[in-house]
Amino acid sequence: MTDQRAEQILARLTELRADDAPTRGGRILSYVYDPGLAVVDELARRAAQQVQHVNGLDPTTFGSVARMEADVIGFAAGIVHGDDAVGVVTSGGTESCLLAVKSARDRWRARHREATGMPSIVAPTTVHAAFHKAARYFDLRLDLVPVGEDGTVGADDLLARCSGDTALVVVSAPCYPFGVIDPVADVAPRAAALGIACHVDACIGGWVLPFWGEGLPRWDFRVPGVTSMSLDAHKYGYSPKGVSVLLFADRDAKRAASFATTDWPGYPVVNPTMLGSRSATALAAAWAILEYLGADGLTGLTARTRQATETLAGVVAGIEGLRVAGAPSGPLFAVRTDPEAAAGRGVDPHQWSDRVRELGWTLQPQPGLRQHGGPALPPTTHLTVTPVTAGIVDALAAAMTRAADDVRGRPPIDLSALPDALPALRSDAPLDSAAATEILAALGLAGDGPALPDHLAPVMALLEVVPAPRAQELLTELLARLNER
Repeated sequence: MTDQRAEQILARLTELRADDAPTRGGRILSYVYDPGLAVVDELARRAAQQVQHVNGLDPTTFGSVARMEADVIGFAAGIVHGDDAVGVVTSGGTESCLLAVKSARDRWRARHREATGMPSIVAPTTVHAAFHKAARYFDLRLDLVPVGEDGTVGADDLLARCSGDTALVVVSAPCYPFGVIDPVADVAPRAAALGIACHVDACIGGWVLPFWGEGLPRWDFRVPGVTSMSLDAHKYGYSPKGVSVLLFADRDAKRAASFATTDWPGYPVVNPTMLGSRSATALAAAWAILEYLGADGLTGLTARTRQATETLAGVVAGIEGLRVAGAPSGPLFAVRTDPEAAAGRGVDPHQWSDRVRELGWTLQPQPGLRQHGGPALPPTTHLTVTPVTAGIVDALAAAMTRAADDVRGRPPIDLSALPDALPALRSDAPLDSAAATEILAALGLAGDGPALPDHLAPVMALLEVVPAPRAQELLTELLARLNER
């Protein structure tokens, strides 16, 4: 490109990107999935460029869309033993989960035409937030079942919540917060016997667990009663954001996820996903990458991921004051304070995470949670491990160890008195933007313009003492301000 104005614009974009967390090199252990293969990035770029102006809205006009989707769906179905499964390609895991819920809700309504109550989703507390969004969007009741401190949930506990009003039970492979695979093999067949659909949220595990090796419980379509499954190609399929695959065990369930209307004077609208017009760029990139890597390539990348995961889990086990939460399966795990640490020798996971960030690595803090009817879940820090981590694992391990040494013995940040100092934090009255901004300013999170804290440990501590509805309003305001002038 030789146009001077265009070059200036691209230079400005480079400036804007300067403060972003690095998406390559393994420095960030959440959000991005780096195979460590430059050829994959270049292949994705060139594939996306070829379909830059293609509109996925109408595969009868752009036949390449349907053919690429068929290949990606077929690959996904094959690795999770869905020989007869059908599916759709979506913009990401959230959309896949939303459509799975819509399909289950609509089919439940078709079977219960006389019902006047609200159908429900039964799921563990650790189910992804996408199902909270789906319940709110599609007017279902989300019935959350408490999990143990290690993130595990009992099949009996899940099934005990199911009733004639239950449209869907959701289990994860694995759950994001703790990396635990829910008891799919015990839940799905029993749900089927009750006439209840069972969705396996394998958004993060679907492209890596099939190649993980021995030691995993059954979680895919080999389990009778699994009716749908979501798996994100933009995670361990190493594709650009956003590409996910939603699979259904039968065609009618797929049809129920769709939207169609001819009740307007324009062209007939048939949308298999939430979106109408859809970019084909991410789809083409995913298609090209999966064609390039194939099962053998994914197997090799998974081996590197498993090696790095086991190494890092061992590092945590050797750090005084920390321990891995529970017994995760796959490339995710959470780190908590060791409850058996000697007095004054514990390590707060959030202050540890902040210190690791100062040393050049981004981990993901997770606040503790008070469950309804279950044990309190401890504050943790989450790590998502990728193949590139294997090449830098010694440097990361050194940073993790040093950070723990630097903060060991510091007590967790205690903000329990804050709601008394700021009564608006306890109020049930809804906040408008001005009131929310006033509270954020009092907390040092809002001034003349948008601001983000340098350390996240105080934010995590705030979330643990403020009622969830108020915390959600404040976070919404904080994030909304980031792109407002």
